[in-house]
Formats: sequence, structure tokens, C-alpha cells
Amino acid sequence: MNCIQTWPEPIVRVQSLSDSGITTIPERYIKRISDRPSSSPLQSLAAGDDINIPVIDLSNIFSNDSSLRDHTLSLISSACQEWGFFQVVNHGVSHELMSRTREAWREFFHLPLEVKQGYANSPATYEGYGSRLGVEKGMKLDWSDYFFLHLLPNTMRDQNKWPKLPLECRDLVAEYGEELARLCGKLMKVFSTNLGLEQDYLHKSFGGEETGACLRVNFYPKCPQPDLTLGLSPHSDPGGMTLLLPDEDVSGLQVRRGDNWVTVKPVPNAFIVNIGDQIQVLSNAKYKSVEHRVIVNSAKERVSLAFFYNPNGNIPIEPAKMLVTEDKPPLYKAMTFNEYRLFIRTRGPRGKSQVESLKSPPC
Repeated sequence: MNCIQTWPEPIVRVQSLSDSGITTIPERYIKRISDRPSSSPLQSLAAGDDINIPVIDLSNIFSNDSSLRDHTLSLISSACQEWGFFQVVNHGVSHELMSRTREAWREFFHLPLEVKQGYANSPATYEGYGSRLGVEKGMKLDWSDYFFLHLLPNTMRDQNKWPKLPLECRDLVAEYGEELARLCGKLMKVFSTNLGLEQDYLHKSFGGEETGACLRVNFYPKCPQPDLTLGLSPHSDPGGMTLLLPDEDVSGLQVRRGDNWVTVKPVPNAFIVNIGDQIQVLSNAKYKSVEHRVIVNSAKERVSLAFFYNPNGNIPIEPAKMLVTEDKPPLYKAMTFNEYRLFIRTRGPRGKSQVESLKSPPC
């Protein structure tokens, strides 16, 4: 995959800006008036409002009781079509593993800067310690740092690029990745079944044993002017599916719901699941990826772990033949995930403009 090898400008760590005690943020982080959380044309609904993304108990998805199983499948199907987001509980992943992994990463971001700089990334692969998405010179930046690493397929995994400190971080990341890949495999079967496809259709479309997965750990430092910036600009996820482990102490994720931004209230020990662009393409838009963004906080920092489950980068992705009819022609042309994600790696988060650009012209 051809990628730009270097950042166009010197990298500034947002955490360092926050720790410096500044009271006004640099111009580079101030969003256009229409994009600011305080003056967006879309109304923001707070976490305390009586609206939240669906919360679904996964304990019955493979139950011998067909009524319990079908009810759970129906809830997931509705969430995928109506929200593109839902939270899952009783998902089978150890709560202790979730907590320990999140806290290990929190500890990493509080290591001395010179230690973290040893993992500084480039836009060639994004793997490592980063502070910007997109390589356009002069672009507006988000108020966040991150660490990005590859987990699957195994040929992409290089633990030497993973943090040595905290000492248990590498082992935790490996175990966490295996558990989440297993959970994604279960959800892929559910999605396939709900779409009327063979149970392993999406798994095979993603490359089977060569399916991809990566982890981006997001660190959102305290911000003195949170109304002027965003931790992550509006976007839909370019991959297949995302499992997000949020920070339970402070809300930050907002999901677009019509003309509103809904602030997600995390449920303890739950994962937030969202549909990515590749499943939107494969489902011929029956399931849609949904715009989301992250707001920041003046009083609290925030850590979240985003596990991205993606097609193998070299396999063309296009609408499933069984979901294409004379009345519902294919909406998207075929494209590999490697080709697709160059867009966001070059331009940064841009709403849903990439997946919309894939649409085939009407006949």
C-alpha cells in the first residue's frame, strides 16, 4: 500500500499542551464555528437525557431456547438498522481483563514523554504513538493522542512495536485482542444470519483466518476550552466493526441520531459496538455506519480502547450478491480495504464522505 512516509509538520503532543497549564488552546485545535460542540447546527443530547443507544444482553445469542435466541437476534438487527450502535453486556470477556488492560494503557500515557517518544509513529502505517490523523498540511487537529497497533492477521503483528511499559502491557494486549476477536467472530455470525446470509458469509468475506484487527488506544487530555474543539472529529469507522471499551468515569462519545448528537452513557463492563463502512457496503446499506465524534472535558482526562475488526486489506469488498436484486441494485463498487483506508489516512476524519463517494452512479 502506497502511503506518505512522514508527517508534513512537527508533531505536538496534546497531553504536553494540557500539562503545560495553558488556558487557551492553539489555533490549530479550534474548530470552525459550525463544527464546535457548543455551536453545532445539530443539537447535543446529554448523557443524562432519557435517550441512549440500545443495551443488549448477549447471553442468549446461541441459546437452545429458540425464543430467547430469536429475541436477542431481533434486538441486534433493530439496533444495526436504526442506530448503527449498541452496547453489549454478558459478552463473555473477563471484566478484570477489560479493566486491567484499560488501566495499563492509562499508565502508559502517564509515562515520561521521552519513553513514549520511542514509539512515535509515521503515516506509513500509523503504528505506534501518535497525535494526528491525516497528513494534509495545515489541517485542523483534534485534541487527543493515541497508540495504534496491529493484532491480526498474525503476519501483521510485531510486539516489538508494542509498549514495554507497563511490564504487563504486552501480555494484556495479546490476551485482550484474542478475546475481542472471538467476540467479533460471534457477532459476525449474528450479522450474517440477520441479513439472511449463510452464517459464515461475513467471516469469509473478511478473509476467514486472514481477517484483520487492530487496536487504537485514545487518550483525551483535559482541555481548557472544550467548547472550541473536539477529541475526535465526526466520522464513520472505515473498517468492518468496532468494539469500544470506554472510560466509565467520564462520557465523551457522541453518536449522530438524525438531527441530534446523542452523548453515550457507558454501561459498566459493557462494550460499545458499532457498524463500520465495510459492513455497510457488504449489506448493500441495509446496515449503516453512523457518524460519531468525541467531546473533551476541562476537568477530567479520558482513555478509551477501540478494537477495529476489518477485512483483510487485499480482498475486494462489495455488496453481497444475495442482497442485490432488480429493485435493490448494488450501491457500491468493489474496493479493497487497503485502498479504502488511504482516504482517512490522508485526509483525516471527514464525516461519511468516503463511503458516500463509493456509491455507484445510477443507471
